[in-house]
Amino acid sequence: MATLSDGKRIVVKIGSALLVDRATGKLRAEWLHSLAQDVAWLKGQGKDVVLVSSGSIALGRGVLGLPATTLALEQSQAAAAVGQIRLARAYEEALEPHGITTAQVLVTLEDSADRRRYLNSRATMEQLLSLGVVPIVNENDTVATDEIRFGDNDRLAAQIAVTVAADQLILLSDVDGFYSANPNDDPDAIRYETVTTITPEIEAQAGDAGSGLSKGGMKTKLMAAKTATAAGCAMAISEGSPLRPLLALENGANATWFAAQSDPQTARKLWITAMKPRGSVTLDAGAVAAMSRGKSLLPAGVTAVQGPFARGDSISILTPAGHTIGYGLTRYSSREAEIIKGHQSSEIEELLGSPGRAALIHRDDLALS
Repeated sequence: MATLSDGKRIVVKIGSALLVDRATGKLRAEWLHSLAQDVAWLKGQGKDVVLVSSGSIALGRGVLGLPATTLALEQSQAAAAVGQIRLARAYEEALEPHGITTAQVLVTLEDSADRRRYLNSRATMEQLLSLGVVPIVNENDTVATDEIRFGDNDRLAAQIAVTVAADQLILLSDVDGFYSANPNDDPDAIRYETVTTITPEIEAQAGDAGSGLSKGGMKTKLMAAKTATAAGCAMAISEGSPLRPLLALENGANATWFAAQSDPQTARKLWITAMKPRGSVTLDAGAVAAMSRGKSLLPAGVTAVQGPFARGDSISILTPAGHTIGYGLTRYSSREAEIIKGHQSSEIEELLGSPGRAALIHRDDLALS
């Protein structure tokens, strides 16, 4: 069974029912400060941590005096607008005493469905993590509509885990794992310690949501597990209500771990390789040698561009002799690549008229043969 000690980059999802008291609509401050201790504990081990947090609508609902029932879309958006600022401030105040800087990241489903926006999100998150920041991610409920929303933060957390190439995703919930049946209804229900493969039988055992504040039931958690594990990320469902819930998980608290099907890097390479290339770039010998050592592809090493392709598209990478040595997600369109090819990264701003990224294809977005 996996432990948090095995993870290097950990995404933690926090449900509304854990963060907001259902009776009062107020923040559970003591619990949040105990979670901050856990985050500081993980950061002290050199791990990257991303928090995907529900709670903005629940907090805003209480402030606005809206009923504790299903809200109309406009009411949910208004509650989110009020609650988001309070949620971000609460995390900042909880983590700041530990010397941890936080950042608020609001996303919608379109940010992962569109490759350009996906790359922007990935680049931003990578930069924040490299600076030691703990991003606080939430669905942008203020503008999201039913057509573009994730619908629950379990699914959002899985998408974020894929985006940042996390190796562990922890769903802190109001249940202590995945059961063969609803344990509230069936005394013979069995909690799984580990799920190595999500079979149709496992999926058939999933139930519906059990909390009035959160939307995610076991079906959505299984959807999250399928997304995460396919991308090389192990996932755990664990009860989050005790203080120091992550430390409790590390010390053997009840949980269900879903095994990763590969590692994040391998899964990402397979994903890139499976895409249809939209164009190609030809490299000089020096660039080919640098990439074989794990370097990013810089514009200076490109001798020819064949398109058309857009930013975020997969393109083939060719040797001077025209042999394909791999594929990658380009950070520039074919038009921009034609302009900056053969030039140093320091010249990009002058050539394009605006600051650009140093690499044409970052090494994390490369899949070499």
